[in-house]
Amino acid sequence: MITIKIGGSVVDNLHPSTLADIKKVAETEGLIIVHGGGKEVTKVCEQLGKEPKFVTSPSGIKSRYTDKETAEIFTMVISGRINKSIVQMLQKNGINAIGLTGVDAKIIQAERKKTLLIINEKGRKQAIDGGYTGKITKVNSDLIKLLLKQGLTPVISPIAISEESDFLNVDGDRAAAYVAGSVGCDKVLFITNVDGLLMDDKLVTKLTLAEAKEIRPKIGPGMEKKILASTEALDMGVKEALIANGQRENPISSAISHDNCTVIKHD
Repeated sequence: MITIKIGGSVVDNLHPSTLADIKKVAETEGLIIVHGGGKEVTKVCEQLGKEPKFVTSPSGIKSRYTDKETAEIFTMVISGRINKSIVQMLQKNGINAIGLTGVDAKIIQAERKKTLLIINEKGRKQAIDGGYTGKITKVNSDLIKLLLKQGLTPVISPIAISEESDFLNVDGDRAAAYVAGSVGCDKVLFITNVDGLLMDDKLVTKLTLAEAKEIRPKIGPGMEKKILASTEALDMGVKEALIANGQRENPISSAISHDNCTVIKHD
């Protein structure tokens, strides 16, 4: 079984062979899709006159700051427009997909972060209100497994629910890692717009879990989250994490075959 994370912006630029690839993997291995859509959220925020705000953690991780209004826009765009567009696209190509949010049946539960430690404009550490960002605590793996047994392909948007029933924004890459780990997937695959982790303009084809943890602080913001999510997935029992280019032909099958991608495995 495999969990795939697809970025919202990647969906529009997938190789034409990808849908056939998804169908093949869904029918032979069992497939769960977690998707993002941050760029579309930023676009809609600007259209609505809500200026997006981003913060950087002391370890260099850049993320969206989510206040209540942003959480509502995030939910509307990610769980509405993007999720249903992906489901429609899959259904059109013979893949019996079902669109879900992390809120449905508590598929993704999270704890609201009370404070966030960030680096402010002066380059100093500063604690700010946590807003509506969540730390994932639990995944309803039983429901996901039930849907898979029914021959359905779950398509999950990374909106979590808290004990207080708030909508919480959780990182899509890490949501995919938690889903993969909780369901007991063999693999987690992060589909992006590059071949994998590039260091000194060269593709890193293989990393052990220990090596991935060691080099993570030296990596740029976008890929850093994928490496972090990969290590979290492996720590939860997933056998291997893959980072691959969605613009290549048959990107899923190619990644599973360890062709033109980054593979992270246990030591």
